[in-house]
Amino acid sequence: MSNDSKLGGKIKSQIGRFAGRLTHGLNKAKRRFVGEMLYGIQAAKDVKLSNIARSLDEPIALIETEDRLSRNLRQKDLTSHINGWTCWEGAGQVDEDTVVAVDLSDVRKEYAKKMEHLAGIRDGSKGELARGYWTCDVLAAEVEEDRITPLYGELYSQEAEDFVSENDQILKAIRAVMAATRKKGIVVIDRGGDRREILIPLLDDGLRFVVRQDGDRHILMPGGKRCAIVQAARWCKGRVTREVEVESEGHREVKHLTLGALEVRIPERPGIPLWLVVIRGFGKEPILLLTNVAPKPGRVHVVWIADVYLTRWKCEETYRFMKQSYQVEDVRVRSYISLRNTYALVRAATYFVSAVLGAKAKLNLIFKKVCEKSKRFFEVATFFHYAVADGIHRLLFASRRGPDSAAPEPATNQLVLAFLAPPPSG
Repeated sequence: MSNDSKLGGKIKSQIGRFAGRLTHGLNKAKRRFVGEMLYGIQAAKDVKLSNIARSLDEPIALIETEDRLSRNLRQKDLTSHINGWTCWEGAGQVDEDTVVAVDLSDVRKEYAKKMEHLAGIRDGSKGELARGYWTCDVLAAEVEEDRITPLYGELYSQEAEDFVSENDQILKAIRAVMAATRKKGIVVIDRGGDRREILIPLLDDGLRFVVRQDGDRHILMPGGKRCAIVQAARWCKGRVTREVEVESEGHREVKHLTLGALEVRIPERPGIPLWLVVIRGFGKEPILLLTNVAPKPGRVHVVWIADVYLTRWKCEETYRFMKQSYQVEDVRVRSYISLRNTYALVRAATYFVSAVLGAKAKLNLIFKKVCEKSKRFFEVATFFHYAVADGIHRLLFASRRGPDSAAPEPATNQLVLAFLAPPPSG
């Protein structure tokens, strides 16, 4: 057997084991379906069912394989089950100061006509209105490490019957993650997270957060004077300087930043101390951050809060990776449940690449060999996901047989303690 065949077999085995854990509590048919989809998405680097069916290489007509996948995809919404499992398993990677980044993005379907609950969206990359679906994602990242762990991902539409509001979607995602981590981590939200409907529940739930401000919210100054945040920022002098290197349009640039902080309150919860952190130097307008993370001895507070917020930018690459590597916006299914399941399964595949393949010492050698198969001219970058996805695709695409079956649930009569049991299925 060639080295590529052996390595491909190991990857199949890891996918099968991962699928077995992910599908705990589902029936046999659903376990097989999820395993095939996880394999096919990574083997084809695509979400189109026709390409996934080809990668399975079954000894039956291609249309029969595609019909079976389509039928299973629209039968039951697996989003809650998959999110519950990734939150539960990924929670072990979240410490007190881990950044829990929340992001609203979109899946643009410009030419779609008959997809269920197709809705109006704002394409963030192009800054224009379009048709498609919204997504809400939560990832965990460390300030001083490169590890990124996808925890939660959901596709939704404001035209769906069960849709309440965008605020409800954001809070549902945050609460699901924080319940799994037992409130560990710092919730970080970019623009749009400074709404009263989000800030107040975060404070009432006792969660730590760093939220970027648009500048129109009103706050209370130390003397009790009420004013707009943008006005308070003018009074906040930058007492700390720092240099950071950022990459923009293919070249690196050094930015000279000045940072300052001011203790404030908000009128709705005047008894809770908050800090307004102002970062100048990234652009014409300063970055305004509101946080309830208190200063800590031995740590420069404004620098730490800036690092926490900038760590969220590392997560942006994960969103781009998922869209580009797995062609998420090229999804062709029509039913709303199928769309939600497809997105949830792509998130699960991203979790496998991010948190499973290189997580254990015994998998490090497999990880390195897979990266070699990506055929990169230069050394694999810190964000390794593209290289790993390319390597898996090359190994599985050349395989002469389909995926290994998802590992069955072990049969045992032994009692299992509650804290060792897998999470309940959604």
